[in-house]
This record gives sequence, C-alpha cells and structure tokens, in this order.
Amino acid sequence: MGGEVQEKKEIPPLQQLRECLLDRGQPIAKRTHSAFFLRTLGSAEAVSAVGEALLVEEDSALLRHELAYILGQMQDEAACETLEKVLGNTSDDCMVRHEAAEALGAIGADSSVPALERFASDPAPEVSQTCQLALDLIAWRRKQGTSPYATATGGGGKADRGLDANPYLSVDPAPSCGEGSGGEGVGEGTEEMGKRVRDGDRTLFERYRAMFSLRNRGGEAAALELAAAFRGEDNALFKHEVAYVLGQMQHPATVPALGTVLADLAEHQMVRHEAAEALGAIGGNEAEGLLRTFMADDVVAVKESCEVALDTIDYWSNRG
Repeated sequence: MGGEVQEKKEIPPLQQLRECLLDRGQPIAKRTHSAFFLRTLGSAEAVSAVGEALLVEEDSALLRHELAYILGQMQDEAACETLEKVLGNTSDDCMVRHEAAEALGAIGADSSVPALERFASDPAPEVSQTCQLALDLIAWRRKQGTSPYATATGGGGKADRGLDANPYLSVDPAPSCGEGSGGEGVGEGTEEMGKRVRDGDRTLFERYRAMFSLRNRGGEAAALELAAAFRGEDNALFKHEVAYVLGQMQHPATVPALGTVLADLAEHQMVRHEAAEALGAIGGNEAEGLLRTFMADDVVAVKESCEVALDTIDYWSNRG
C-alpha cells in the first residue's frame, strides 16, 4: 500500500477513470492515480470499478494490491465479496492476498470473519499474519464498541486525544495505544514506545499499536525510532508496515534507512516496494536519486513502485 497523491484538481469523470484503470497499456503511475481518484469519489460505482480491476489476475500485482488497499479505505461492505474471492485464491500473488485480508479487517464486516479465520493458517506468512491482525482488529473494535470510521477519524473513545491521536485519515490495521479503554502504553516516552515496536516477544497486533502511536506523535525522534525497527527484524509483513508508516510521516531523516531497505536485493519484494513508495512520498534529491537507481530493478513490483514514486515526486515538484 502507499503511492497515494492527494490530488487537489478536478476529478475526471468516473467512466474515464474506470477505462484508464482497466487499460493495461497505460503507464502504471497514471492507472494508480486513477484508482485513487476513484477512492476520492467514493460512490458505489467507484467501488465497483476498483473491484472489477482487482479481479484481473494477469494485471500488475503492485497495482492490484493498491486496489485492495483502496477498497479497504472506502469502507463499503459491498467490496467484501470481491476481497474474499481474492484472499481465497491461493494461486494469486501473496502481496495482493495480504492486502485483501487487510482490507477486510479495515471494513470490519462480521460476515468476513469466517474467511479470515480460514486463511489465518495460510502457508504464506504474509497472508496468515495479516488475517490474524484483521481478526484482532475486528475483535478489538467489538470490545470497544467502535466502528472503522470512528477509529480513522479520531473518534471511538480515545484514552489520550493528544499525543496518540490519529492525525491521518487512513483506516489502520491496528489502533494506536491511545485508542480505546485502558490505553496501555499511553504516557510512555518516545524511546519506550520504540522499544515496544521492536519487542519481538509481543504479538504483532501489540507491536503495530505501538507503531501507530509513534506515527501519530510525529517528529524526527519518533520517525527514527520506527526506522530503527528495520534492523535485525525478519518479519517481512512488519517491515513493510514500518515503511508504509514512514511514507505517511514523510520525514527526511528516514531516507537513509529506507534507501538501505530498497537496496537490499535479498529483502522481500513487499518491503522493498513499500520503501520505494515511502521515498516517493518524502521526496527530495536523495530520495529521487535512490529511486532512479532501481528504476530497472529485476523485481517488477519494485521497478513499478520506483516509477510511481518518481511520478509522485515530479507531480509535487511541478505544481503551480
């Protein structure tokens, strides 16, 4: 997930966006922007268009994983059938299946629980771990009596509406430590919260909660605590989420760490691709140079992510 440009200009007509999204001859960056325009529209027709494109298995895995992410963010239960179909296709790319599972958790429909439970033991760890995270999120919401929308927009009974309050509009795969009753970890310093993120003895859900707490706090210290989580970590799903969060934070101090991840050819494609998109969100000469270095990467998802990221940098550099 990632690669989003917050467009300010007029949104093209839905049919034009749908045609661009389904046209495999169009540049990947243009198709990605069309998908995020459809997210902005948010209508039932937009949900249908994104779902239609997601089911085209021979298409780019990178684009399709973005489409699954978008469906989760659109918060329409009508998308669940499509997402469950993608999750259930064990021959599909694990990056796409993982994002479908995460989207089901973001939507949080009770009807999706059986599918998530079934694939919580999937042979692909990226898929099984995501399903468990989605189940943990749904269970947490039930306990708190919150909705996905309330969590994304800062409602839902936060224990701390300051330090850990969510300044982003994203529906995340876990709440921050400041959300809900109890508020475990609230009041801890940034360094202590960073230790929670890197504590491999904690559940993935607990580590994600600490991760989003640091993201919400913002600033260089929090960003560097998150960047430190790359070192010595062997969980690809976790590292890809760290990269995604750093892309949201957009702090230049994390460019070297993200560049190291992108340059590691032994790293999982979903981690490297997310690092590339984070660099595109941050921008600047150093990030741009790193992305150009891997524009011809042998891994298609990484190559395409660099293309989308450079397009994002170019868009913001030439605005106005």
